[in-house]
Amino acid sequence: MSPHQVEPHVFVILGATGDLTRRKLLPALYHLRDQGILEARNTLIVGAALQELGEEGFRLGAFEGLQQAGGRNETELRAWCEECLFYQALHEGGPQDYEALARYIERLERIHKMPENRVFYLAVPPDRVPAAMERLAQAGLLKSHGWVRVVFEKPFGHDFPSARRLNTTLHQYIKESQIYRIDHYLGKETVQNLLAFRFANPIFESLWNRASIENIQITVAEDLGVEHRGAYYQQSGAFRDMVQNHLTQLMTVVGMEVPVSFDAAAIQSEKLKVLHSIAPITQQDVVFGQYTSWQVGAQTILGYREEQGVPRDSNTETYVALKAEIHNWRWKGVPFYLRTGKRLPRKLTQIAVTFREAPTQVFRSLDPGSIPPNKLLITLQPKEAFSLCFSVKSPGRPFQLSDHALQFDYGKAFGQLPEAYETLLRDVMIGDQTLFVSEEFTETAWRLYDPLLAGEKTVHLYTAGCWGPSEADALLEKNKHRWALGW
Repeated sequence: MSPHQVEPHVFVILGATGDLTRRKLLPALYHLRDQGILEARNTLIVGAALQELGEEGFRLGAFEGLQQAGGRNETELRAWCEECLFYQALHEGGPQDYEALARYIERLERIHKMPENRVFYLAVPPDRVPAAMERLAQAGLLKSHGWVRVVFEKPFGHDFPSARRLNTTLHQYIKESQIYRIDHYLGKETVQNLLAFRFANPIFESLWNRASIENIQITVAEDLGVEHRGAYYQQSGAFRDMVQNHLTQLMTVVGMEVPVSFDAAAIQSEKLKVLHSIAPITQQDVVFGQYTSWQVGAQTILGYREEQGVPRDSNTETYVALKAEIHNWRWKGVPFYLRTGKRLPRKLTQIAVTFREAPTQVFRSLDPGSIPPNKLLITLQPKEAFSLCFSVKSPGRPFQLSDHALQFDYGKAFGQLPEAYETLLRDVMIGDQTLFVSEEFTETAWRLYDPLLAGEKTVHLYTAGCWGPSEADALLEKNKHRWALGW
């Protein structure tokens, strides 16, 4: 069997009635079916949750949810739900309920002549993960004659001690090679293509260093507020929710050295080297912010402290900007600026690479400020694209330069792209950990950031709809830099 072929298995979703399952997991699984990767003969999907739905109730909910998303053949969708979707209620979630789940799975495997290959996707709140693992182990579900893989969503702890405790708990029951920690940003085509862009194109890799690059910025901007997640966000804040995982992962992909091979161990090793090379980050290198209300015509956008579940005196950050420096041969002296925030002007996830100016200025007669530096913009959201910005002569006289870009749009080139969860779920099924987060990466990242989160922090207010507090601009102005705002 090809290493890229999905072996027959049972895919179990714990928390199958939740939002993640409805919005991400089931659509991704159905798209994999559309691609011919998943079929009734090789994948049985078992939902498990506390609710007393029954199989027909689970199938109906899945059918209606997928149908509402549109673009699907009703007959084929209904047939898939009937053939591939199953459900077992966990009632109180006690040992006897998981034993019943084990018997149910074993029965399905016998009826469908499936090997004992199993994926367990824990789509449950983080505080329920240890108990769920214990119950799965007690029921014998983590031991089989085939393979077992367990998938987790972030957060992977809220600091280094809690991350270490979580990993210790996991390793009581399964090996690290069986653990798939999901960071969905790594499943995006543009992030994966960044590896190809760098390592398959010497024209760019030869410039990917401190001699040619002035600074690198990574922005993850959201135009929405915390919505109905106020209680959760109050415990995490923007730093734990976004910086420690998503932005740090992107920084290591941008900064890593050429791996010896394109496999999980080699790539994760190089990313870890970047993480270990980051100099200690001080409070002077970080800006925390929190959005306040904004009046748009007759509509009032609530401030964070006015959101449901948020204390009126909350000091939780909804915005973070920081400067990091990678002290190695390639990057010493090149600042990496990371920022993320809620209620910013638009949704944008982008890596902006600003190249150094020419050592001497040929066009001395022009205003120096009219010649912007070359930039490479790698956009992940709202569309996946690359833009290389450079100066050209404007037609006619007098001699003037203008800024233009070569653009590569993934959607235009290849049509509809797979969602990140499609890529990641397929990788789980074939046993490829390349795009997942390792134990050591998680713990090392927390060690790096814990000192910043342990002390008192000053949170600067910014009006919803702007690009964050002015202090974030000042952070870059210290080095005569400014934030890139896309193309």
